[in-house]
Amino acid sequence: MNDNTGSKKLRRSRHQRILTGVSGGIGEFVGVDPNIVRVVFVALTIFGAGTAVLLYIAAWLVMPEEDGEDSMLEHIIRNFQGKKSDL
Repeated sequence: MNDNTGSKKLRRSRHQRILTGVSGGIGEFVGVDPNIVRVVFVALTIFGAGTAVLLYIAAWLVMPEEDGEDSMLEHIIRNFQGKKSDL
């Protein structure tokens, strides 16, 4: 494992992206291949009655992108409030 985990932040990846970058971001954060994270998501979806789909959507909404500060959920809330939000 990495010794400087205090400086790492959980972010959606721009480089290891297939859909939204959640698996790539989790893989980079924990130091494993993003494909392993994707296989775990698929297995949890099949054997967990789709629970992983909800977890994936929640992670997509809450995790900010690699170079961004705000999450997708923060942008949605700002737009709902009528405030300008650049995504």
